[in-house]
Amino acid sequence: MADLKPILLVEDSPKDLELTLAALAKSQLANEVVVVRDGAEALDYMFCRAGYAARRGGTPAVVLLDIKLPKVDGLEVLAALKGSPETRQVPVVMLTSSREETDLMRSYELGVNAFVVKPVGFREFFEAIQDLGVFWAVLNEPPPRSVRPQRGPKPESG
Repeated sequence: MADLKPILLVEDSPKDLELTLAALAKSQLANEVVVVRDGAEALDYMFCRAGYAARRGGTPAVVLLDIKLPKVDGLEVLAALKGSPETRQVPVVMLTSSREETDLMRSYELGVNAFVVKPVGFREFFEAIQDLGVFWAVLNEPPPRSVRPQRGPKPESG
C-alpha cells in the first residue's frame, strides 16, 4: 500500500480547528492531519523551510485553507502554492467563513480547487468537513507521479 499523504489544515480559529479535527477523525481517515495556525507557517511547511526544513519532502493530499489568517492571508498562500511548479498540482480547498464575492472570485482566479463556506450550524459544519476529508483524501484521483511540473520550453538543438 502506498504511503498516505497528510492533510494540511491551515486554521487560526481554535473553535473551527477543534470541530474540523473532530469531523476528520469521525471520518476514520488514516491520513495524518498536520495543523498550522497562520499563512507563513503553511508556506514554511509546504516549501520545507524554517521549522519544517528537516521535514521529509512530499506534498499533502489536500490543503484545507482559511482565507482570513494572521501573517500571510489565505489568498497569498494560494497564490504561492499555485504559482510554484512543486506545489501547483496540490488540491487546495478554501474553507472559510467569508461570503465575500471578491474572495470567491479571487480564489478561483488563483486556481483554487474548491471554495467551501463554513456552515454556521454545528451539524452542517461537521458533515461538510467529513465529506471534504473523504473526497479529497480518499475519492479524488491525483495526477500520476509520472506527471512532472512544466519547467518551461526546452532549448532547441540545432
